Formats: sequence, C-alpha cells, structure tokens
Amino acid sequence: MLYRFAAWLSRVFFRIFYRVSFHGIENIPAQGPFIICSNHISMLDMFLFGPRVPHRIHFMAKQELFKIPLLNIIIKNLGAYPVNRGRGDLYAAKTTLKLLNEGKVVGIFPEGRRRNVSKKKQRPKNGAILFSIESGVPIVPVGIFGNYRLFSKLRVFYGKPYYPAAGSGKVSKQEMDALAQDLMDRIYSLDKSIEQAN
Repeated sequence: MLYRFAAWLSRVFFRIFYRVSFHGIENIPAQGPFIICSNHISMLDMFLFGPRVPHRIHFMAKQELFKIPLLNIIIKNLGAYPVNRGRGDLYAAKTTLKLLNEGKVVGIFPEGRRRNVSKKKQRPKNGAILFSIESGVPIVPVGIFGNYRLFSKLRVFYGKPYYPAAGSGKVSKQEMDALAQDLMDRIYSLDKSIEQAN
C-alpha cells in the first residue's frame, strides 16, 4: 500500500516541479526477475524512474540511510535494503540473490554513489554483473540526463534488457570489471541510441 502511494506521489511531484520525458518504456520486461541499473545523480533518482516500472523495485541503498529514523521506516516499506559500500556485504548479496530467485526486481546504482554529470565518470562496481551472472537474470539499463533544479528538463531512457555474460562460463575479475564498465557505457549512451532509433 505504501509503495503504491509513494509511486503515485512521486509521479505527481515530478509532474509539478520538473519537465520530464520518458523514453523506451516498452523495453521494460512484462515480468521479473531482472536487475535495473541507472546512473546516479541525485537521491531522487529512484523516485524518478522507479514508478514508471510496472513492478515493485527493491533498491539496494547505502546503510547510512537506514540510520535516519523516519527515512528508515519509509525506505524499508518501499522495499529497500541496506548495503555496506565500504566492503563486501554478504547480507546484501544474499538478499539480492534471494529477491531475484523469488522473481522480483532489484534496483542497483553501479556507480555506488551520486555523481554530478559535469564531473568525470566514476569506476563502476561490478555487483550488478555478478548478480546477473549468478542468478541468470537480465539487466535493464536506465539513463537519467539533466539536473534536478526546479522546473528544469529531465530525460529518462530505458534500454533493452540484456545478459552481460551470456554463455561465457566462468568470468574473471578483469572480465567482470570490463562488463561493469560496458554497462555504464550502455547507460550513458542511451540518450543517443534511443533517439537515433526513433
């Protein structure tokens, strides 16, 4: 119930305060499981692209957010779960694979932290790639372009789902890192590729 209300409230918020256009919504799978990955420029990202996905997204969120009393209640009810960004987090990994095995949708920001679009790209984490390979589910890349200044223009692009290492067998750490970078390259090129297709 709270998830649906938050999704509705998010839509209303962005309709009033921003000029948002959504592209490639038809690329979203009709059902889970899958992993949805986006670039990360604001804490509002999940509320921007999440409500357009016709499934409840369980976002992996930094554990610091769960230490804020009211926010802790809200994001837990929205399906978010904590991850320790400073080191390998076994709990977060097990939770992610459990959700995917249950046919659910998981949201991950591969960059790990927010990045200003004017600054140099960060080296992505390879967690999303690992979970995709381990669970055998596809990744849906999402690109957010613009800024969050009030009444400014934002563009959201949903890419086609793909399997980052389909049929490749065992994948090395170097290959995982390369696949993670390929994921981010796909995300940042979405605005061009989808516009050209149209």
